[in-house]
Amino acid sequence: MSLIVFLIIKGLKYPEKKRFWGEYFGSTVQATNVFLTIPAKSIPREEAGNIIISAHLDSKSQTFKTVWRILSYRIWLFCGIILGGFYIAFLLYTYDIVELNYLIVQIGIWTLTVLISFSNLILIFLNTHNKSPGALDNASGMSIVFELSRYFKDHKLDNFNIWFCQFSGEELGTMGSRIFVNNREDQFVKEKVFQLNFDMVSSAKREKRNRVEYLKSYGLIPRKKVAPILSKYLDKAASEEDVKIYGFHITTGAHLDSVAFHLRGYSAIDITTRDAAFYTHNKGDTPDKVDPHVLVEACIIARRVILMLDKDYKILCENREIVC
Repeated sequence: MSLIVFLIIKGLKYPEKKRFWGEYFGSTVQATNVFLTIPAKSIPREEAGNIIISAHLDSKSQTFKTVWRILSYRIWLFCGIILGGFYIAFLLYTYDIVELNYLIVQIGIWTLTVLISFSNLILIFLNTHNKSPGALDNASGMSIVFELSRYFKDHKLDNFNIWFCQFSGEELGTMGSRIFVNNREDQFVKEKVFQLNFDMVSSAKREKRNRVEYLKSYGLIPRKKVAPILSKYLDKAASEEDVKIYGFHITTGAHLDSVAFHLRGYSAIDITTRDAAFYTHNKGDTPDKVDPHVLVEACIIARRVILMLDKDYKILCENREIVC
């Protein structure tokens, strides 16, 4: 398991670099990012900050819905950790270091092994094809990017260049966003870049958590905060606009277009709806599952965050929250 985890981490961290697996396995797919830039009004483009508003334009469907894939990851991860504990207990029992009920240890080891094997079977047969209409994942995010670009076309920012990006290849290892960042790393000042990424926003109206959410922290122990500055502004913007937004924690299962930005130290955050996972990566991901009311709320919050960042530019500089 340790070897498999190591290979997965190594393979997913920089998949755009071919190396051994990319050179000898799989195939090359041609794809294109679509984006535009509105330069800052008061600061030269090269000196201004950069705000990236993004979504991804590709979709896919799989043998199992997103929610079952994420559940399989979690079963695999947590059962693997607990299984390690049982093996340690077994060794301590074997060498008479501690007294344990041998039957309970054996039942624990075999139960966890069966659960891990079952989750592996699900992931092994997780075939990919293209039967998903892609309404939630990710026409919902694309529509928000289009709407925000329509507004800011006529309301340029003073201190930030603003980018509107529709990334391709998200479903193939977030390739579009990775290439975008790689090609512009020399243009961006890391401490002066903010990304709002929209992916799977809203869900069917009958779902209890059909609402605007954002990824606030991730990991097991310790929990790592995601873009604290953006989190603060999202909460404040929602409060000022009298719209609800909910931050959440995730242990595993998400690999979105913010990853490429996180890897390079940029402040990036994902705005999403977790209950969309009941329908995405499946032929049931149809337009009737998208709730326009939630999309409007996401637009309102994002617009306010962008305007607040621009207004607070000097304050952020003085507080050294960004490098100016």
